Amino acid sequence: MSIVTVQLGQCGNQIGHEVFSALCSDIRGTHGLCSRKENESYRDACRERFFCEQESAVPVARAVLVDMEPKVISQTLSTAASSGHWKYSSHSHFCQKQGSGNNWANGYSVHGPRHKEAIMDLVRKEAEKCERLGGFFTIMSVAGGTGSGLGAFVTQCLRDAFPTSFLLNHVVWPYGTGEVIVQNYNSVLTLSHLYHSADALLVHQNDVVHKICAQLMNIKQISFRDVNRVIAHQLGSVFQPAHTAGGGSGYSRNPLGDLMESLVPHPEFRMLGLRNIPQMPESSLPYSTFSWPGLLKHLRQMLIANAHMEEGIDWQVRPPQPGSSIPSTNKPLHFNTSIANLVILRGKDVHGVDLGRFQDPSLYTSWLNPQDAFSAWQTPRAFNKYEKSAALVSNSQFLLQPLDNIVGKAWNMFASKAYLHQYTKFGIQEEDFLDCFTTLEQVISSYTNL
Repeated sequence: MSIVTVQLGQCGNQIGHEVFSALCSDIRGTHGLCSRKENESYRDACRERFFCEQESAVPVARAVLVDMEPKVISQTLSTAASSGHWKYSSHSHFCQKQGSGNNWANGYSVHGPRHKEAIMDLVRKEAEKCERLGGFFTIMSVAGGTGSGLGAFVTQCLRDAFPTSFLLNHVVWPYGTGEVIVQNYNSVLTLSHLYHSADALLVHQNDVVHKICAQLMNIKQISFRDVNRVIAHQLGSVFQPAHTAGGGSGYSRNPLGDLMESLVPHPEFRMLGLRNIPQMPESSLPYSTFSWPGLLKHLRQMLIANAHMEEGIDWQVRPPQPGSSIPSTNKPLHFNTSIANLVILRGKDVHGVDLGRFQDPSLYTSWLNPQDAFSAWQTPRAFNKYEKSAALVSNSQFLLQPLDNIVGKAWNMFASKAYLHQYTKFGIQEEDFLDCFTTLEQVISSYTNL
């Protein structure tokens, strides 16, 4: 089944480009470390999922690019085409001459309705090219104007136009010391709207990825491109083909459907986080060896202690003891309770790996059976030159603190009516803000009480 990617705003278009580049370089690589037959079926599954073949023999990304300014889209189109390995369709992008000026209301209330027909027409054409449509994957920032405001509007349109298709939003969380004064407003408005229309939100935090670039990748002068490449690598590690538990011998047909089924058992809980292990500069790979028990021990502790990388994990954090009826408010300090987890293993010797410790009932909320809360996918095909690698997609309390911070900062600004006129002039009223605060307070409350 095929996935149509919708890239929204500057952030969405730049990350989308890096994602397709990472997928393409992975399937072109000869580093699969598996049988030729396995490698070919992996390559075919990836191509069906993300590319459509044209007469030119260069794979064309199944994507729609949307931005209100032409610069980023024209750069993205030309960079992809000049790689010679893949490209975007010349007919599947939409841009205007003037951006949204970091104003969510401008993107949502002005640009969205004005350009709805043109944008949705591109999406429909892209969807019609798929023999079997598995769903939509949108990529956007939560803090700007076009990506977040127009992105929230387009997501609602996708939900209305394709009510039975899976819809996963990838959202990029702003830096805590962000450069946009109204980023907390924009984030609150975006997240609350997406919560009503998307099946799930897969979140990357800029601050976390920045740390990975500095501490694991040893990059001295970190650029947005470096950050986007780490995000793209992590997304590729989830969306490249893998065998699901009950999927027989072939690769999973519908990765978005499998992802939702594994990780979103209740509509109140839609926030997904992503962790990868190992992560290191390519130059270090030849000198590194890893064992599955070692990787998975670290990955499990990263989950429990809510650490985003294998450096600096707090090993003191332990799950609550079974049988101890501690009220949720007295949980061990910093323990990250999960609703559901999915581990994806890629590379050498995956078949004998023991994942039993991820089924420990103490990791999960009490209302789900651990057997239902944990899933595993795997493939002997190595990913992106890593002999062994694991990804963990987790529906857990990982985002509570950042979400609480953003809502708190936005509320303080709202209480003093700071910058509200920027939004009301485009038709977003105080009641709309209050509805959005209510939605997110409910999300915070639900995750807190796990």
